[in-house]
Amino acid sequence: MLQRRPRRNRKNEVIRNLVQETNLSVYDFIYPLFVSDSVKDKFEIPSMPGIYRFSIDSILKEIEECLKLELKIFALFPHISDALKNNQASESWNENGLYLKTIRKIKHTFPECVIITDVAMDPYSSYGHDGVVENGEIVNDKTLEILGKMALAQAQAGADIVAPSDMMDGRVGYIREILDENGYTNVSILAYTAKYASGFYGPFRDALDSAPKFGDKKTYQMNPANKKEALIELELDTLEGADMVMVKPALAYLDIIHLFKEHSNLPIAAYNVSGEYAMIKAAGQKNWIDEKRVRDEVLLSIKRAGADIILSYFAKEWAKDNFNK
Repeated sequence: MLQRRPRRNRKNEVIRNLVQETNLSVYDFIYPLFVSDSVKDKFEIPSMPGIYRFSIDSILKEIEECLKLELKIFALFPHISDALKNNQASESWNENGLYLKTIRKIKHTFPECVIITDVAMDPYSSYGHDGVVENGEIVNDKTLEILGKMALAQAQAGADIVAPSDMMDGRVGYIREILDENGYTNVSILAYTAKYASGFYGPFRDALDSAPKFGDKKTYQMNPANKKEALIELELDTLEGADMVMVKPALAYLDIIHLFKEHSNLPIAAYNVSGEYAMIKAAGQKNWIDEKRVRDEVLLSIKRAGADIILSYFAKEWAKDNFNK
């Protein structure tokens, strides 16, 4: 006779719930939001059904809806007109510009929410790259100076957490020093520590009109073939003062999330990126999959791999479906 029967722990829903190892909570999520200077209300991004570019007024309404669902942490990204872009990304520290004005407005209206800001040049760059371009190359150390100005301006506007997503060498330490020197020791850094040169970013670049105008991002974003290299980035970002570290994308890099969990005591974030979202949405619209079931399976897989924090375009939708459960 069989003595070990694992199916006994699966025999009904109550017992399955009792022994479930991984659980999702609304408190696990960060919801990415796009603010735009070219919309009066909101504009649905064609490659990201259900996700919008918002005006300042409409983004406040969106946040208000999210707060009612206990979703309180937002990653903010700017969509600005090409006329404001240049190789120095100077619009990024313009205190009267869209992004900083939006941060101030959100924090004034909803002081209880947490705003995570994007520290990267590409939304403001005339080249669509994350660094200063000189003779066709991305220059690292000159970029750090711009990222420092950007992060400081965001902190001054009220950012709770700054998130350098550029993958320049040394940027976490440089930003930490700038923030501390100016009295912003309480502003956290969420480092995009292992950000891979991925094909899953397409819809995000549609959302921001931020695709590179030449070449690609392979000289600074990580090679998808590499795993040990992620540990080098993890060690550096930790030593430089990161408060949290991130893996991006999530779904194709669950092994990297798990690797970080095994090698770090810092909170581990994972970005369930636009391409991962768009594939599920597209297949769901075709009725090729059970969209919500697949969504939840993907989100569970990210947490099961070791993520403490999940940035996901599904965050609001998931929160609605699970509110008061």
